[in-house]
Amino acid sequence: MRQACTLVCFIISLALCGVSGCGGGAGGKPNDTTAPPPAAITTPGTLAVSPPLRLVSLTATGFTTELSTHPGGAELISAIGNPACGVDFYELHFWTRGGANETTESSGAMMVPTGNGKNCTGSRPIVLYAHGTQRTKNANIANPTNRDNTEGDLIAAIFASQGYIVVAPNYAGYDISTLGYHPYLNATQQSGEMMDSLKAARTALSGSLNSTISDSGKLFVTGYSQGGYVALATVRALELAKSPITAAAPMSGPYALEAFADAVFFGSVNNGATVLLPLLTSSYQHAYGNIYAATSDIYNSLYATGIDTLLPSTTPISTLYATGKLPEHALFNDTTPVVTLADQPLLATQVTTALALPKNPDFAAGFGTNALITNAYRASYAIDAALNPDGAIGNGTPSPGSPIAAKAPSHPLRHALYLNDLRGGDWAPSTPLLLCGGRLDPSVFYSLNTGALLAHWNSQGVPMTLVASLDMGATPSGTFKSLQQEFQASQQALFAYYLSSGNNPEEAIKALQDTYHAALAPFCARAARTYFDRY
Repeated sequence: MRQACTLVCFIISLALCGVSGCGGGAGGKPNDTTAPPPAAITTPGTLAVSPPLRLVSLTATGFTTELSTHPGGAELISAIGNPACGVDFYELHFWTRGGANETTESSGAMMVPTGNGKNCTGSRPIVLYAHGTQRTKNANIANPTNRDNTEGDLIAAIFASQGYIVVAPNYAGYDISTLGYHPYLNATQQSGEMMDSLKAARTALSGSLNSTISDSGKLFVTGYSQGGYVALATVRALELAKSPITAAAPMSGPYALEAFADAVFFGSVNNGATVLLPLLTSSYQHAYGNIYAATSDIYNSLYATGIDTLLPSTTPISTLYATGKLPEHALFNDTTPVVTLADQPLLATQVTTALALPKNPDFAAGFGTNALITNAYRASYAIDAALNPDGAIGNGTPSPGSPIAAKAPSHPLRHALYLNDLRGGDWAPSTPLLLCGGRLDPSVFYSLNTGALLAHWNSQGVPMTLVASLDMGATPSGTFKSLQQEFQASQQALFAYYLSSGNNPEEAIKALQDTYHAALAPFCARAARTYFDRY
């Protein structure tokens, strides 16, 4: 049982080079030590440092050795396959725009396959990857020596070591960016930054970076969680710009933003909401300027001061909780707000009833004393949701086949969500897509996001032969049957492990729920690679 747990736990927490000898040891070549001077031109998509700095170089053998030194590494190699190629890790510095169209330098990773294998040299496809939500300001997906860089390690193992060139931005507001905030779930900014990183990487590849590798012209777009949303927004932006894409695989993304937020405000509080909402309101305040006149318009006075600049932070999230900067779970007050509408008293009563404590115990942790959001703000949001309803929500319950709100909301936050909801507008995809997730995800609700998006596209006549969906929690069948079986077996093993570690059944279930969203990531990423390999 210990080994069964180790595989999934290791995939989630893997740090590829979290041991000494990462650069020159284990089959690697020495790191570059001196960065070139920054470029003077600040046009979006321009390299800020040219050529990019190589941080680490591992041969395929060295890569395998590094993986094998970790507990569970052998099981990981068995699951994803031996690295076929070595990988050069480069730190990409490039210019982009922030959420208010301000110039900022950003950074990211470029992972280039190396070696003599048939898929490790010559003309290779690019995977443009968008990562999940980061709380840590200094997060750098290009740095494989950082033990917290699990997502970067995972995509290196699944994509770069199998012959794909990987380009993955850190996002504005992180690492070297001096932006001062992160344009979280801003579709225009984040898709633009993805395209800027791709342009910069292609410039580097066409130079003297690596004489054995070139861009084949095939482009695959993927990403997980926040990155699933960013990946799909990027597909839309690339298609509207008539820039060719080979295929895409957005994973576990909050695509139906308006419906998702409505469900949360009506009581279905997702995991991590007390971190995600401050990121969101800060992002949209910078983009639109009208989300609040003062942070106390939204936030409890215990947290309002400084919350607009709190995240991303250089302070560990556990410290922010411990010092009272954020509540860990309580998004809403456990006293139900009373909604009043002078001209529609019946509707006001219905909304008040809908805002009562949730009957589903899974969401109970989102309510408490000293909650993050004021009752007055929650009520104002709920009134707008009742007057301008999103068709995918009925008292907080998903309704298949229903559209985004018929008219733009008047509430500033709902309006911003409406503008960034990927069901909005007339766009429908023409790129082959695989949408992956899991039906029990407590962080990004699968049926409410992937389900509502598919229903929207179906109503637009998008052929379902173009768009495939993969629910890792469904009865295993079809192309990805074995992956579904592996994921479900890993969940059973994790549950048994939590029980064997001294938890009672209720505690074991809670632990399983808390890790579900992260546990999906490696399985969806493997599905994405299988999907891309067809092309």
